Parts: sequence; C-alpha cells; structure tokens
Amino acid sequence: MLKVGVLGAGHLGKIHLKLLQESKEYDLVGFYDADIENATNVSKEFGYKFFPTVSELIDAVEVVDIVTPTLSHFNCAEEAITKGKHIFIEKPITHSVPEAEAIRTLASKYHVKGQVGHVERFNPAFTAVKDSINNPMFIEAHRLAEFNPRGTDVPVVLDLMIHDIDIILSVVDSEVKNVYASGVSVISETPDIANARIEFENGCVANLTASRISLKNMRKARFFQKDAYISVDFLEKKSEVVRMKDVPENPDEFAMILQNAEGVKKQIYFENPDVEPNNAILDELETFAKAICNDTRPVVSLGQGAKALRVAQMIIDSF
Repeated sequence: MLKVGVLGAGHLGKIHLKLLQESKEYDLVGFYDADIENATNVSKEFGYKFFPTVSELIDAVEVVDIVTPTLSHFNCAEEAITKGKHIFIEKPITHSVPEAEAIRTLASKYHVKGQVGHVERFNPAFTAVKDSINNPMFIEAHRLAEFNPRGTDVPVVLDLMIHDIDIILSVVDSEVKNVYASGVSVISETPDIANARIEFENGCVANLTASRISLKNMRKARFFQKDAYISVDFLEKKSEVVRMKDVPENPDEFAMILQNAEGVKKQIYFENPDVEPNNAILDELETFAKAICNDTRPVVSLGQGAKALRVAQMIIDSF
C-alpha cells in the first residue's frame, strides 16, 4: 500500500479522504488544510491525522493528493515533486499553462509520476463506449449546472468546460487548428456561460457549451463519425451507439432502413451498452496507484492535463 496524504480538506478533499481511507491501494497518512478551524473539525469528526504544514505532510508520504484551490496547485506540486513524491492533482492542473509545463518538466527530472483529476474519463457511460468512438468528425457537448458559489473563483471554462475539453482531446487524434468562443459574466466576475468552437487539423469540429447559471443540470456529449453516432449522458450514466450498416439481402420487416439521394441503402442498428456502476473518483485514484506500482503511464497524464488547460486558455483568450 502506498502512503498517501491529502492537501486540501474542502468539499472534494473530504471525498478524497474518505475514499483513500477505504482503498486497498493506499495507506492514508493524513491531511493538511489551510483553514485551521475546518481542519480541526474534519480531524475530530473523521479521525484523520492533521499535519500543521504542507511540508510536514509531504515528508510523511509517498503520494501527494492535491485538492487545494487551483491557484495553489503549482506550489504544492513543485514541493512534492522536488522531494521525490508522486502527485495526483485535481483539474485544472494549474492556474496557467507555463506552470503546467513546469510541473511536467519537474516530474520528468525527478522521475515521479503524476495524474490529473479529469474524473469524467472514468465515468462508466463514457468508458462503455470509448472504444466505439473512432475518428469523430463532429462533436457536441453541453455541460450545464445550477449556480453554486463554489468554483466561481475561475471562469466557467476552467470550472466545467475543461471536463469536456479533456474528453474531446482524448478521442480526437489531431492538433487544434482554430478556436472561436464567446463568454458572458452574469453573476460572477468571470464568465458564467460560454460557448466554444474548436477546429482540428483533421477537419473535426467540436462545439462546446458550459453554464453554471442554468435552471437544470445537464452533462451530455454526442460524437458523429462515419456510419455511427454515439451519445453519452455523463449525468444519468447512460450511453447509446447508433450504427448504420449495409442492408442485408433479407432485412427484417421491422428494420429501420434509410436511402440516400444516390440510392445507397443503410440499416440502422441501436446499441445500448451495459454501463457498470462505479465510483469514478475511487477508480481514478486507484488506477494512479497501479500506474506507480507497475511503472506504467497514468490514464490522464500531466501532459494531457497541460494540453486541456492550453486549449481552455485559448478559449478564454478568444472571448
């Protein structure tokens, strides 16, 4: 079991603490939180050991789980890496692209592993169809949330849209060519609703909308590719694959058949993959432990986290 400590005991930090204590991959040593009152309450209620400084916690563990506000990610990661500790770091990887690149360089120099907490990669609705997504050419994503003051210290692009940016970058094997975007600040100092169009070198286009001032929650993505359409509902944990194949010689009388202007006929097949229930946060933490123990590449590498942040910054810069 890997000795792990958590930096940050806010809403998400408490979830990480609970899961790490339950995990068979980790030995939870303790946590640090800058809010002494909160740290004391968390320690009393759950029995986790509270470390008085970031440095003391880092010195006591092998893996550092960074769940602090984004602005402090770089400093926490830098100290952990230079002390030879592996890091799991919540999304977005850092506050700026130069900081993200610096973390990548440091991790390589000190031969430690790092994973970024893009948890939707572990959403069972996505993993159920991930292998069916092959060279998509148009992607549409909507991520809408009811207003929550937590997270409004950063633009909605870094708070919500970055989830879909990472998902899209993981399935599109091409470099970003152009980004067009608009964002509006409604209640916060930074944009609360944003739309972005990402154009890739291979011709793929992704249209993303994110809002944190909606009346209902929605987290959906649709992928269109040659002879197939794939939908993923990240919130309801449902997915569907609609395929179009050549019509067999003797189609079923209830078969859905389309014919285009050239007379080519295609039969439509609907697939609803089995979506296995899971705890995505526990899965991402435990796959990181396995990557450390087996010396393999983490599912969401520091490089991928930096790339998602780079595209997010391109979107913000184009407002």
